[in-house]
Amino acid sequence: MLRLILVFLFLFVFLLVSIPIQLVLWIIGKFNIQAKKHASLAIVNWGFRMVAFLSGVKLTVIGEENVPKDQAVLYIGNHRSYFDIVLSYARVPRLTGYIAKKEILKVPVLAQWMRNLDCLFLDREDIRQGLQVILTAIDNVKNGISMCIYPEGTRNSTDVMLPFHKGSFKIAQKSGCPIVPMTINNSGAIFEDHIPFIKKAHVVLEYGKPIYPNELSPEDKKNIDDYCYKIIQETYEKNQPLV
Repeated sequence: MLRLILVFLFLFVFLLVSIPIQLVLWIIGKFNIQAKKHASLAIVNWGFRMVAFLSGVKLTVIGEENVPKDQAVLYIGNHRSYFDIVLSYARVPRLTGYIAKKEILKVPVLAQWMRNLDCLFLDREDIRQGLQVILTAIDNVKNGISMCIYPEGTRNSTDVMLPFHKGSFKIAQKSGCPIVPMTINNSGAIFEDHIPFIKKAHVVLEYGKPIYPNELSPEDKKNIDDYCYKIIQETYEKNQPLV
C-alpha cells in the first residue's frame, strides 16, 4: 500500500506542478516548437523514471542497441500493463508519440503532456476516426517522429497475446520506417495482478532487430501482423524464465 500512496502522491504533485510548466512550454512553443517538444520529452521521461523507481521496478533491458537512433521507427509490443508505457517511454532515444485510447483525454493535464509529444488518441468504436489516426501517425513518422502502437488493440489480462490488428502496421508500410518489436515480460506483476496494490517486480524489456517491411518476402509482407506476432511471442517465451 505504501508504494501505491507514494506513486499517486508523486503523480498528483507532478500534474499540479505541470500547470505552470505547461504555460512556460506554451510560450516556448510560440518561438521554437522543437525546443518545446524536446523539453516535454525530457520532463516526461524523468517523471516516468520516478514512477518506476517509487514502484520498486527492477528493469532488465535487452537489445537496446537494435533501436535505430538516426531515424523514426514504429515500435510495436505486447500490452499487459499501464507500466508498459511507463517503462518503455522512459527509454526512447528521440521524439516519440504513443497511440492511446481516447479516454485519456478526460485527464486534461496528462492529455496535454501527450499532445506535446505527438501522441494520438484512438476511438476504437469509430472506424473513420481510427483511419485518420493512422494517417496522422504516418505523417508523424515521415516528419521524423517515432510512433508506438500496441497492435493487440487493448491491454490484455492474460499471458496469451491477442491477435495483432493488421491496420497497425500501415504506419510502417506507408512511411517506409523500420518496425522495432518490443517485448515486455512480467509488467502485470507490478499492479494489474493484484489491484489496487503496487508491488516490487522484475520486468524484462527486449528490443528486437528492426524489421524493414520492404525487405520481407511477399508472403511475410502480406501477413506482417502474423510475422511480428511470432517474433514477439517467441521472445516472450524465451525471456519468461528470467523474471
